[in-house]
Amino acid sequence: MDQLTNPYRPGAGTPPPALIGRDDIIDRFGVTLRRTLAGRPGKGFIPIGLRGVGKTVLLNRFVSIASDEGIKTAFIESPESADFASLLAIRLRRILLEMSAGAFKAAVSKALSALRSFTLQLPDGSSIALGVDSLAGYGDSGILSEDLTDVLVSVGEAAAQQNTGLLLGIDEIQYLTSEELGALIAAVHRTTQLELPVLLVGAGLPQLPGLAGDAKSYAERLFEFPEIGSLSPQQARQALALPAAELGVEYEATALDRLVEESHGYPYFLQEWGYHVWDGSPRSPITVEDVKSVRAGVAATLDRNFFLVRLNRLTPKEKKYLQVMAKLGPGPHRSGEIAACLGAKVESVAPRRSALITKGMIYSPSHGTTAFTVPLFDEFLRRTGKETSA
Repeated sequence: MDQLTNPYRPGAGTPPPALIGRDDIIDRFGVTLRRTLAGRPGKGFIPIGLRGVGKTVLLNRFVSIASDEGIKTAFIESPESADFASLLAIRLRRILLEMSAGAFKAAVSKALSALRSFTLQLPDGSSIALGVDSLAGYGDSGILSEDLTDVLVSVGEAAAQQNTGLLLGIDEIQYLTSEELGALIAAVHRTTQLELPVLLVGAGLPQLPGLAGDAKSYAERLFEFPEIGSLSPQQARQALALPAAELGVEYEATALDRLVEESHGYPYFLQEWGYHVWDGSPRSPITVEDVKSVRAGVAATLDRNFFLVRLNRLTPKEKKYLQVMAKLGPGPHRSGEIAACLGAKVESVAPRRSALITKGMIYSPSHGTTAFTVPLFDEFLRRTGKETSA
């Protein structure tokens, strides 16, 4: 088929041609957003799930919906090494400068001055131009949780005065440091108490609720963490068939069944399979033989673009830990069982496990257990035999 008209879009956070199976969660976000704007802020909204289930796609949809409603939005991908506070200050600067052109400027001026005070405490804050003087006593204590609270409250007051709101969209929240996460939670908590139109939405890996609870004990009462996963077989078929049907292309039922089986219903894998099958099929309808013919190409692409890029970030000992997990099966696995296979005590490999959790490769579904955050990573390791020495 024509490669130029290929409807499938494999990529990191790339919107699929048909967003299937997420209507309920989008509707729930809409209710939360409208309540926040009406002065009845509720819980922040942070979907969690494994890699490749479409968390970033959902987050981008939330930001888009808010923007369409005239709400000020700030999107940040949490850095693994950069300074989150500096990134947030840059996003808020843009929003406040946009607001400064409005009719109500008093609250905006105060927020800009508070932000100026805040930025002067940051490593590169002196280079962030705001055109106002700092505001003594606001955002200048040097204590992140206190200063970030001052800033978000000031921005929330400015937004309320202009009959709008502020939506913070933060991807990969699990990469925030404990201090950054705690400060963010405390700041949002205060805006909620003051009934300001500030809403935090985000996306993260399954360990995020635990990290948030460790940072602030009240986090579970401040946020919703809806879990999203793979699509049902029917939803997966729709995600493939609907975009093709719009272009006059059909699938044989057996071809769709095989694609659902191969992808396990994970949205990213569905897009990768659909993309390759489209390019590799000579005509409509797409057959099960067309699916089989591209299997090697799909596997090679997933290995290179989805699996290896994550594996290559790890140390040899970390890779060995994952290889043992893979040999034990899909998991979850007891930490003691993994340690025993490594011929070591649980305590001696605990730092390795913690490092892998920090890097977003594994998580703990329950106390003492470990599982992959990357779908089918165990199959990849067994298939490719990525052995390393301990």
